[in-house]
Amino acid sequence: MEDEVAAGLVLDAAEELFYGRGIQAVGMDAVRSRSGVSLKRLYRLFASKDDLVEAYLTRRDERWHARLSAFVSAVPEADRPLAVFDWLAVWFAEPDFRGCAFVNSYGELGTTSARIAEISRQHKRRFRAYVEGIVASAGGSAGLAAQLVLLAEGAMVVAGMEPGPEPAADARRAAASLLR
Repeated sequence: MEDEVAAGLVLDAAEELFYGRGIQAVGMDAVRSRSGVSLKRLYRLFASKDDLVEAYLTRRDERWHARLSAFVSAVPEADRPLAVFDWLAVWFAEPDFRGCAFVNSYGELGTTSARIAEISRQHKRRFRAYVEGIVASAGGSAGLAAQLVLLAEGAMVVAGMEPGPEPAADARRAAASLLR
């Protein structure tokens, strides 16, 4: 149980630091300082920085998808494709929003870490499958779902560079046109 608590503290610190500053800019000592977990215990829990980055991204993927799904599932089935963009607007407006952690991680490490590249790709495939599912349930085609995913992904990239809900609102208007 003690290791679970310590691992949670380390992952919380890693998420805040890696997402806020970038993975390469943050050393294990900064994670140790922020988490309050000794360096010895940190390395016992995560044998390398790569292991910690993988755990951070895996946990972020689970949390991100859970938040998206909870938001979208609260609206009627026919409205769910557009609700994705409403959720993006909420996410983009958060004060600590720094873009998509998976796009950021891939940009930093995708060419040097096959594992980080794959985790990032898995996250994007999972999002695509989710959108395909809600679009199909609403009576839309796989082609429509692919277009909505591109709109959402584009909004994420734009918002990462210029935070705020506007990219989601713009993408939502385009999505609404496609859905008509």
